[in-house]
Amino acid sequence: MRYRLAAAFAAIYLVWGSTYLAIALALPAIPPFVLMGSRSVAGGLILLAFARTRGARLGRRGWLVGAACGLLFFVGCHGVLAVAEQRVPTGLASILLATIPFWTVLAGLALPLGKPARPRALLLLTPGFAGVALTAWPALAGAGAADILMLLGASLSWALGTVVSERQSGETPAHALGGAALVTGGLVLLGLGAATGEMPRIDPAGLIGVPGLAWLHLTLMGTVVAFGAYVWLLERVPPPVVGTYTFVNPIVAVALGWAVLGEAPTIEMLAGGILVLGSLVALLWLEPPTAHRKHKQKEESRVSLDARCPAAR
Repeated sequence: MRYRLAAAFAAIYLVWGSTYLAIALALPAIPPFVLMGSRSVAGGLILLAFARTRGARLGRRGWLVGAACGLLFFVGCHGVLAVAEQRVPTGLASILLATIPFWTVLAGLALPLGKPARPRALLLLTPGFAGVALTAWPALAGAGAADILMLLGASLSWALGTVVSERQSGETPAHALGGAALVTGGLVLLGLGAATGEMPRIDPAGLIGVPGLAWLHLTLMGTVVAFGAYVWLLERVPPPVVGTYTFVNPIVAVALGWAVLGEAPTIEMLAGGILVLGSLVALLWLEPPTAHRKHKQKEESRVSLDARCPAAR
């Protein structure tokens, strides 16, 4: 379990951090709604196929929950992010999305859903938010207040999706639920792309080369691998701890932007990164990612059923 947890966290930390660069490389050939919608639908179909090979089936309730998660994760967050990024720099957008753990903790405290969040988690997140503010401060003057509020709203939408998804742990197979969320949310995004006139702006010739490779990376690594790891982690780890990926992603994005696009980090970014990592280490140290009791009871129940009926495998 320890190694699987480490691999899952590596996926949401490093792979999702690399998606900001991949999006920048793919946008010249694919408009934002179509880019995010197509990667979501393709990745979701792959996850659903994988879940089916493992005998997972989604009933009507599973699809309804998946659709709710899809609207919160991919329309309310990714869709709003796509609109805001037409005016807000990618780096600033990624930093503002680092407020997701804050909203997740608040949702856990305010809503009777999921595993109860500890109030002290807010205190542990404080250095991380200080790092986010330090990193974002020089760029805030160039962004409008409406765009900032939109991005904070996108963070809240993803946090609510996290709580809803975590609430279903043990009730709906993780990969099947993730696939349903991706497909439903992706279809809505594609509909938005069609409604806003993005389809004629797709450059088929541009897909042969870097933009096409970037789309494959977004779909296979960013969607299938990383999002599959994300929903898997939500069954085993408290949501605020899973949400710490939003602290690491901007650091990875800045490093890749520096290495590939020549975007040198500023002193504020480096100092903010130290505060962010300090908050992450403190949260992981005091909120260790161990399998929760509900998951263990589910596994014990499944083992007992398998012992009585081999066909249950």
